[in-house]
Amino acid sequence: MEIAVDKRQNCAILKIKGDVDLYSSPQARSQIIALVNNKQFNLLVDFTDVTYMDSSGVATLVEALQLTNKNKGKLRLYKLRQAIRDVFELSRLDKVFDIYEDEQSALHGI
Repeated sequence: MEIAVDKRQNCAILKIKGDVDLYSSPQARSQIIALVNNKQFNLLVDFTDVTYMDSSGVATLVEALQLTNKNKGKLRLYKLRQAIRDVFELSRLDKVFDIYEDEQSALHGI
């Protein structure tokens, strides 16, 4: 898994490439915690190049949501492939997370 961070307006966009699973999710968690510790409370996660995500990846995002909410920030996800969107819908987390179709929509209002 690779993560690139692009800072725009008053948010950070995490562009993830590859699988988000038991082995790679600690890397994503570390990156998110580092951003929050540096007062970056609005996070967007670009799923364009995420090919697979398991429950540890979901748990990492739940923790990120808690951190951003605690600091009055926002966590938004966008460009989820249907298989990954299904994970969120089956677990009803699509009602908890803000999920958008594209970057422009996700950026709106931040």
